[in-house]
Amino acid sequence: MKNVLQSVTDRVSTKRGMWITLGIWALITVLLATFAPSAQDYQVSSIETLPEDAQSVVASEKVDTYVEDSNNLPALLVFESTESEIEISELTDLFNAIDAENITGIEEVIPLGELPPQATEGFFSENESTALIPLHLNNTLDTPEIKDTLNQIQHLTDQHTDLNLYVTGPAGIATDTNDLFSRADLVLIMSTVGIILVLLVVIYRSPLLALIPLVAAGVVYLIVAQLLGLLGKAGLLMSTQSISIMTILLFAAVVDYSLFVFSRFREELKTHENKHDAMKIAMRGTGLPVFYSSGTVLAAMLILIFASLGDYQNFAPIFGTTLVVIMLASVTLVPALFTFFGRKSFWPLIPRVGQSPVKTNSFWSKVGRFVTKKPIVSVSIIGLFILVSASNSLNLDYEFNILKSFPENMPSREGYEIVEENFEAGSLAPTTVLFEGKEAVSEDEQEVLMKNLSEQPLVSSVRVDQMMDDETVISYSMTFEENPYEAQTMDALETIRNDSDAIVEASNLNGDLFFAGETATSVDDRSLNNRDLILIIVLETILIFAMLIFLTRSFKMPLYMMGTILVSFAAALGLGMFLTSLFFDIDTISNRVPVYAFIFLVALGIDYNIMLVSRFMEEREKYPIKKAVEIAVANTGGVISSAGIILAATFAVLMTQPIQLLFVFGFIVAVGILIDTFLIRGVLLPGLLVLFEKDKSRDSVKSE
Repeated sequence: MKNVLQSVTDRVSTKRGMWITLGIWALITVLLATFAPSAQDYQVSSIETLPEDAQSVVASEKVDTYVEDSNNLPALLVFESTESEIEISELTDLFNAIDAENITGIEEVIPLGELPPQATEGFFSENESTALIPLHLNNTLDTPEIKDTLNQIQHLTDQHTDLNLYVTGPAGIATDTNDLFSRADLVLIMSTVGIILVLLVVIYRSPLLALIPLVAAGVVYLIVAQLLGLLGKAGLLMSTQSISIMTILLFAAVVDYSLFVFSRFREELKTHENKHDAMKIAMRGTGLPVFYSSGTVLAAMLILIFASLGDYQNFAPIFGTTLVVIMLASVTLVPALFTFFGRKSFWPLIPRVGQSPVKTNSFWSKVGRFVTKKPIVSVSIIGLFILVSASNSLNLDYEFNILKSFPENMPSREGYEIVEENFEAGSLAPTTVLFEGKEAVSEDEQEVLMKNLSEQPLVSSVRVDQMMDDETVISYSMTFEENPYEAQTMDALETIRNDSDAIVEASNLNGDLFFAGETATSVDDRSLNNRDLILIIVLETILIFAMLIFLTRSFKMPLYMMGTILVSFAAALGLGMFLTSLFFDIDTISNRVPVYAFIFLVALGIDYNIMLVSRFMEEREKYPIKKAVEIAVANTGGVISSAGIILAATFAVLMTQPIQLLFVFGFIVAVGILIDTFLIRGVLLPGLLVLFEKDKSRDSVKSE
């Protein structure tokens, strides 16, 4: 691999190879932009996450088979009066108007005027200031059509009543989520480009050094967007959340690898007059580490194909495609662009032949000397901080209600919270319990089963929904005392589901119970997410460890590299949640965040370790361990710290997103990257190298 890669970078560095490389990338960009569709055409607000064999999915399919209209899309209409009680006649007139309008997509309107008074009482809160009425939409509607239908209902509500209307439930959440991300995409890209540009100019004080990496990232982004469009045309659905994170990853990684390339290029320009010779030597030193760095990130992303949850699996083709293009660009497009501009890239601080590569009084030169002189002190101080921070990761409090991740003024969340305040908490999302019997179920047996279900933990009420014609299948609506998304409610349903055979047996019935609904889905999601977290940690650790052995030709050195990255992940999680609680008053975390954070912190964090260790191995051929570590820290410290700051700031851009999950994820990854950059790579790993690596024989080492 080294010889092949060196051959490629040597050719790219020549004058002819530079022009050919730039021409090929320009041609590919134009062709894809002209003939390929865009990824935006295939984005969806959400994708199916649970596998087909999940218990809640099997139960939902059973319900769809037996229960009439069960596969319609529910919209929960929440009407609120701020001044008086809601009159039934007011709502009756409204729903008659909705029915008469024949709005496209509405499958069923509750005939309030035809129901007896005792049947309508359940739609109203105790003080009758709030009404909750379900509406069923056709499940074939796409999100814009759902939005149009709900807008028409809102218009009729304004015409016929003085009530405030909030639409929640799956239909309301879908339209609100789509609106959130459609507004956020432009903000995300502009914020990302803006913060990278500003930081590059501030850190390197050169306009071209700021623009060249962004030009490379822009080219890669255009190509990736069209390639993903081709995958979308082939059938791949891409969630807006995945695309948002992909955008951040793309810009961050391209800029990161650009910094590694131009840092070494600048160093070689102080030795070689010809810019092509300087780039050839620079890429011989950085080409393999950069390629391996992007390769570890690619491997980490492809591992996600083995996950059980659909949103993790969705990352694999999206991020895999992105990383392949980034890998190729980092060893071809990026060096070609810097070679094209040559010394002018660094204007006004143009490097000249004969200048000192690294100042001996620089910050990282001093850090390198301190660590090599006092490795035990260095490792002990940083190690203690890492362990204390990591200990807080044991206190994480998970949030399973996706609505709590949305802005407080989002209509579907407002409606949800109004229902939560005015109705029984469990009524937000009752669980459908389906009994599939081997023989007909008598009325007495129905009652016994309903009674046994009512006696289960945290169950508030159970009522019969529907009986099939042959009386072998019956569905119940089971309401819990607590919020259906709370962990204790999920625990209760999990216990009931595990005891379902005993419940059936106690009811003297012969058949099976199936549990469908939001709580059942959350139970499966939690269980599979825990499994995926363990699986991803194990597989990524093994795979990256094996790649590091191949790179370093050592077993011991990858232990330091992987070990420090794993403990820094735990520290980032613990410290990040402590700081989000302290500064942003966010005390809970989505169960997706630890998985997302692990994927990116390990994959990206190992990049910096690879760059440090690669330089250490290069210098070790000429100097003793301590001197090699000192030189490696001094020469890589500046570029890695600046890359880390830019990478952290780039992920922090996710904090501009209106979804709390992305806000917390972006913040934790930013904290983790800074820990990796300044503490792990700058102090802890160099200290471990000094303590545990041994000098080669004196004959093979140049004396100081």
